[in-house]
Amino acid sequence: MDENLKNYVSKNHNILTWNKKISIMCDIVISISKIHVANIVHRNLHSRNMLLSSGQWYISDFEFSRPANKPLYENLPYVAPEVINGKEFTFASDIYSIGMLMWEISSAQLPFNDYEYDYDLAIKIVNGMRPNIIPGTPLEYSKLIEQCWDADPLKRPNINTLGKELMKIRKSYYQEEPNQSDNNSINSDNLDNLISKNHDASTSKIHYFEGIPEPKNVTEEKQEVNQEMNAFQQHIKKIQIDLDDEEKYKNANLHSEDQDNLEIPDDIL
Repeated sequence: MDENLKNYVSKNHNILTWNKKISIMCDIVISISKIHVANIVHRNLHSRNMLLSSGQWYISDFEFSRPANKPLYENLPYVAPEVINGKEFTFASDIYSIGMLMWEISSAQLPFNDYEYDYDLAIKIVNGMRPNIIPGTPLEYSKLIEQCWDADPLKRPNINTLGKELMKIRKSYYQEEPNQSDNNSINSDNLDNLISKNHDASTSKIHYFEGIPEPKNVTEEKQEVNQEMNAFQQHIKKIQIDLDDEEKYKNANLHSEDQDNLEIPDDIL
Protein backbone atom coordinates (compact mmCIF):
# COMPACT_ATOMS: atom_id res chain seq x y z
CA MET A 1 0.00 0.00 0.00
CA ASP A 2 1.32 3.47 -0.93
CA GLU A 3 2.32 5.81 1.87
CA ASN A 4 2.53 9.56 1.43
CA LEU A 5 5.48 11.70 2.49
CA LYS A 6 3.55 13.50 5.22
CA ASN A 7 2.72 10.28 7.04
CA TYR A 8 6.08 8.67 6.35
CA VAL A 9 8.11 11.54 7.81
CA SER A 10 5.79 11.95 10.79
CA LYS A 11 6.01 8.24 11.60
CA ASN A 12 9.76 7.83 11.07
CA HIS A 13 11.25 11.20 12.02
CA ASN A 14 13.03 9.77 15.08
CA ILE A 15 14.99 7.26 13.00
CA LEU A 16 15.56 9.19 9.77
CA THR A 17 19.22 10.16 9.34
CA TRP A 18 20.21 13.18 7.31
CA ASN A 19 21.55 10.83 4.67
CA LYS A 20 18.10 9.27 4.40
CA LYS A 21 16.26 12.60 4.42
CA ILE A 22 18.45 13.99 1.65
CA SER A 23 18.12 10.75 -0.35
CA ILE A 24 14.33 11.05 -0.19
CA MET A 25 14.54 14.63 -1.38
CA CYS A 26 16.87 13.63 -4.23
CA ASP A 27 14.39 11.02 -5.45
CA ILE A 28 11.55 13.53 -5.31
CA VAL A 29 13.53 16.16 -7.21
CA ILE A 30 14.47 13.64 -9.91
CA SER A 31 10.79 12.75 -10.30
CA ILE A 32 9.85 16.41 -10.64
CA SER A 33 12.72 17.00 -13.08
CA LYS A 34 11.14 14.51 -15.48
CA ILE A 35 7.92 16.49 -15.32
CA HIS A 36 9.75 19.76 -16.01
CA VAL A 37 11.75 18.23 -18.88
CA ALA A 38 8.39 17.32 -20.42
CA ASN A 39 7.56 21.06 -20.18
CA ILE A 40 4.90 20.45 -17.54
CA VAL A 41 4.42 22.56 -14.41
CA HIS A 42 2.98 20.37 -11.66
CA ARG A 43 1.24 23.28 -9.81
CA ASN A 44 0.21 21.29 -6.74
CA LEU A 45 3.28 19.85 -5.02
CA HIS A 46 2.78 18.99 -1.35
CA SER A 47 3.62 16.14 1.00
CA ARG A 48 0.36 14.23 0.51
CA ASN A 49 0.97 13.64 -3.18
CA MET A 50 4.53 12.31 -2.76
CA LEU A 51 3.93 8.56 -2.59
CA LEU A 52 6.29 5.77 -1.50
CA SER A 53 5.71 2.50 -3.34
CA SER A 54 8.09 -0.47 -3.52
CA GLY A 55 10.90 1.60 -2.05
CA GLN A 56 10.58 4.44 -4.56
CA TRP A 57 9.01 7.89 -4.42
CA TYR A 58 6.39 8.88 -6.99
CA ILE A 59 4.53 12.09 -7.77
CA SER A 60 0.74 12.12 -8.10
CA ASP A 61 -2.13 14.60 -8.41
CA PHE A 62 -1.20 16.56 -11.52
CA GLU A 63 -3.08 19.80 -12.14
CA PHE A 64 -3.22 20.48 -15.87
CA SER A 65 -5.88 23.19 -15.87
CA ARG A 66 -6.77 26.28 -13.91
CA PRO A 67 -9.64 28.79 -14.15
CA ALA A 68 -8.83 31.55 -16.60
CA ASN A 69 -10.18 34.39 -14.49
CA LYS A 70 -8.72 33.66 -11.05
CA PRO A 71 -5.82 31.66 -9.63
CA LEU A 72 -6.62 28.58 -7.60
CA TYR A 73 -5.02 28.02 -4.18
CA GLU A 74 -4.64 24.59 -2.68
CA ASN A 75 -2.37 23.78 0.23
CA LEU A 76 -1.56 27.43 0.86
CA PRO A 77 1.80 26.92 2.66
CA TYR A 78 3.24 25.35 -0.50
CA VAL A 79 1.99 28.04 -2.90
CA ALA A 80 4.62 30.49 -4.16
CA PRO A 81 4.07 34.14 -3.15
CA GLU A 82 3.90 35.36 -6.75
CA VAL A 83 1.07 32.88 -7.42
CA ILE A 84 -0.76 34.12 -4.33
CA ASN A 85 -0.26 37.58 -5.85
CA GLY A 86 -2.15 36.44 -8.95
CA LYS A 87 0.62 35.42 -11.34
CA GLU A 88 0.79 32.16 -13.27
CA PHE A 89 2.16 28.88 -11.97
CA THR A 90 5.66 28.31 -13.38
CA PHE A 91 8.62 25.98 -12.99
CA ALA A 92 9.89 28.46 -10.39
CA SER A 93 6.67 28.18 -8.37
CA ASP A 94 7.18 24.40 -8.32
CA ILE A 95 10.69 25.05 -6.96
CA TYR A 96 9.19 27.14 -4.15
CA SER A 97 6.96 24.19 -3.25
CA ILE A 98 10.02 21.92 -3.23
CA GLY A 99 11.66 24.28 -0.73
CA MET A 100 8.71 23.76 1.60
CA LEU A 101 8.97 20.00 1.13
CA MET A 102 12.67 20.18 2.00
CA TRP A 103 11.80 22.06 5.19
CA GLU A 104 9.03 19.59 6.03
CA ILE A 105 11.41 16.64 5.72
CA SER A 106 13.93 18.42 7.96
CA SER A 107 11.37 19.27 10.65
CA ALA A 108 8.76 16.48 10.44
CA GLN A 109 6.15 19.27 10.61
CA LEU A 110 3.75 20.78 8.12
CA PRO A 111 4.73 24.33 7.15
CA PHE A 112 2.72 26.93 9.08
CA ASN A 113 0.81 24.22 10.92
CA ASP A 114 -0.17 26.71 13.65
CA TYR A 115 -2.00 28.97 11.19
CA GLU A 116 -5.36 28.96 9.50
CA TYR A 117 -5.08 28.77 5.71
CA ASP A 118 -6.63 32.18 5.23
CA TYR A 119 -6.03 35.70 3.94
CA ASP A 120 -3.84 36.63 6.91
CA LEU A 121 -1.45 33.75 6.22
CA ALA A 122 -1.41 34.63 2.52
CA ILE A 123 -0.38 38.20 3.38
CA LYS A 124 2.34 36.94 5.75
CA ILE A 125 3.78 34.65 3.06
CA VAL A 126 3.77 37.40 0.44
CA ASN A 127 5.46 39.73 2.94
CA GLY A 128 8.29 37.25 3.34
CA MET A 129 7.39 35.05 6.29
CA ARG A 130 8.91 31.57 6.05
CA PRO A 131 9.29 28.72 8.57
CA ASN A 132 12.34 28.83 10.83
CA ILE A 133 15.21 26.63 9.73
CA ILE A 134 15.42 23.73 12.20
CA PRO A 135 18.56 23.70 14.41
CA GLY A 136 20.98 21.02 13.26
CA THR A 137 20.00 21.29 9.59
CA PRO A 138 23.10 21.00 7.36
CA LEU A 139 24.25 24.45 6.26
CA GLU A 140 24.24 23.70 2.53
CA TYR A 141 20.79 22.13 2.78
CA SER A 142 19.54 25.22 4.63
CA LYS A 143 20.94 27.49 1.90
CA LEU A 144 19.13 25.48 -0.76
CA ILE A 145 15.84 25.77 1.12
CA GLU A 146 16.23 29.54 1.36
CA GLN A 147 17.10 29.81 -2.33
CA CYS A 148 14.04 27.76 -3.26
CA TRP A 149 11.63 29.95 -1.32
CA ASP A 150 13.16 33.30 -2.32
CA ALA A 151 10.44 35.86 -3.06
CA ASP A 152 12.05 36.52 -6.46
CA PRO A 153 11.36 33.54 -8.76
CA LEU A 154 14.43 34.41 -10.84
CA LYS A 155 16.68 33.83 -7.82
CA ARG A 156 15.44 30.28 -7.27
CA PRO A 157 17.52 27.43 -8.71
CA ASN A 158 16.12 25.46 -11.60
CA ILE A 159 15.34 21.79 -11.10
CA ASN A 160 18.65 20.58 -12.59
CA THR A 161 20.77 22.85 -10.39
CA LEU A 162 18.74 21.87 -7.34
CA GLY A 163 19.16 18.17 -8.10
CA LYS A 164 22.92 18.47 -8.56
CA GLU A 165 23.35 20.43 -5.32
CA LEU A 166 21.26 17.93 -3.38
CA MET A 167 23.29 15.04 -4.73
CA LYS A 168 26.50 16.78 -3.66
CA ILE A 169 25.13 17.13 -0.14
CA ARG A 170 23.89 13.55 -0.20
CA LYS A 171 27.31 12.30 -1.28
CA SER A 172 28.99 14.04 1.64
CA TYR A 173 26.53 12.52 4.11
CA TYR A 174 26.78 9.09 2.50
CA GLN A 175 30.53 9.19 3.10
CA GLU A 176 29.95 10.15 6.72
CA GLU A 177 27.34 7.37 7.19
CA PRO A 178 28.68 4.44 5.11
CA ASN A 179 26.71 1.83 7.05
CA GLN A 180 23.32 3.45 6.57
CA SER A 181 21.00 1.46 4.34
CA ASP A 182 19.45 3.48 1.55
CA ASN A 183 16.48 2.07 -0.33
CA ASN A 184 15.95 5.37 -2.15
CA SER A 185 19.23 5.40 -4.09
CA ILE A 186 19.24 7.41 -7.29
CA ASN A 187 19.50 5.38 -10.47
CA SER A 188 19.38 7.29 -13.73
CA ASP A 189 18.42 4.10 -15.61
CA ASN A 190 15.09 4.08 -13.77
CA LEU A 191 14.12 7.72 -14.27
CA ASP A 192 11.28 6.88 -16.64
CA ASN A 193 9.58 4.91 -13.87
CA LEU A 194 9.56 7.78 -11.41
CA ILE A 195 6.38 9.52 -12.51
CA SER A 196 3.09 8.12 -11.28
CA LYS A 197 -0.03 8.56 -13.37
CA ASN A 198 -2.26 7.82 -10.41
CA HIS A 199 -4.31 10.71 -9.11
CA ASP A 200 -4.69 11.28 -5.39
CA ALA A 201 -8.14 12.23 -4.08
CA SER A 202 -7.37 15.69 -2.79
CA THR A 203 -8.86 17.05 0.41
CA SER A 204 -7.20 20.43 -0.06
CA LYS A 205 -8.94 23.67 0.70
CA ILE A 206 -9.41 26.09 -2.18
CA HIS A 207 -8.63 29.76 -1.67
CA TYR A 208 -9.09 32.91 -3.74
CA PHE A 209 -7.45 36.13 -2.60
CA GLU A 210 -7.62 39.67 -3.92
CA GLY A 211 -5.68 42.81 -3.10
CA ILE A 212 -2.44 40.95 -2.32
CA PRO A 213 0.76 43.09 -2.33
CA GLU A 214 3.92 42.28 -4.30
CA PRO A 215 6.05 39.48 -2.78
CA LYS A 216 9.19 40.41 -0.86
CA ASN A 217 11.87 38.86 1.30
CA VAL A 218 12.50 39.86 4.91
CA THR A 219 15.75 40.07 6.83
CA GLU A 220 16.57 37.31 9.31
CA GLU A 221 16.19 39.77 12.19
CA LYS A 222 12.78 40.98 11.04
CA GLN A 223 11.66 37.40 10.34
CA GLU A 224 12.66 36.38 13.86
CA VAL A 225 10.77 39.32 15.38
CA ASN A 226 7.70 38.61 13.23
CA GLN A 227 7.65 34.96 14.18
CA GLU A 228 8.11 35.75 17.86
CA MET A 229 5.16 38.15 17.63
CA ASN A 230 3.08 35.55 15.80
CA ALA A 231 3.93 32.92 18.41
CA PHE A 232 2.97 35.37 21.16
CA GLN A 233 -0.34 36.15 19.45
CA GLN A 234 -1.09 32.43 19.07
CA HIS A 235 -0.29 31.95 22.78
CA ILE A 236 -2.61 34.81 23.77
CA LYS A 237 -5.41 33.35 21.63
CA LYS A 238 -4.97 29.97 23.32
CA ILE A 239 -5.08 31.54 26.78
CA GLN A 240 -8.26 33.44 25.85
CA ILE A 241 -9.87 30.25 24.54
CA ASP A 242 -8.93 28.41 27.73
CA LEU A 243 -10.34 31.23 29.86
CA ASP A 244 -13.55 31.31 27.85
CA ASP A 245 -13.94 27.54 28.19
CA GLU A 246 -13.34 27.75 31.94
CA GLU A 247 -15.90 30.53 32.29
CA LYS A 248 -18.46 28.53 30.32
CA TYR A 249 -17.82 25.53 32.54
CA LYS A 250 -18.25 27.52 35.72
CA ASN A 251 -21.41 29.23 34.50
CA ALA A 252 -23.01 26.29 32.74
CA ASN A 253 -26.84 26.50 32.82
CA LEU A 254 -26.73 29.45 35.23
CA HIS A 255 -27.75 33.04 34.56
CA SER A 256 -26.32 35.89 36.59
CA GLU A 257 -29.52 36.30 38.61
CA ASP A 258 -29.52 32.60 39.39
CA GLN A 259 -25.96 32.88 40.68
CA ASP A 260 -26.96 35.79 42.96
CA ASN A 261 -29.69 33.64 44.51
CA LEU A 262 -27.22 30.84 45.12
CA GLU A 263 -24.73 32.93 47.10
CA ILE A 264 -24.17 31.61 50.63
CA PRO A 265 -25.48 34.03 53.30
CA ASP A 266 -22.84 35.55 55.57
CA ASP A 267 -24.54 34.25 58.76
CA ILE A 268 -24.05 30.64 57.64
CA LEU A 269 -20.27 30.98 57.47
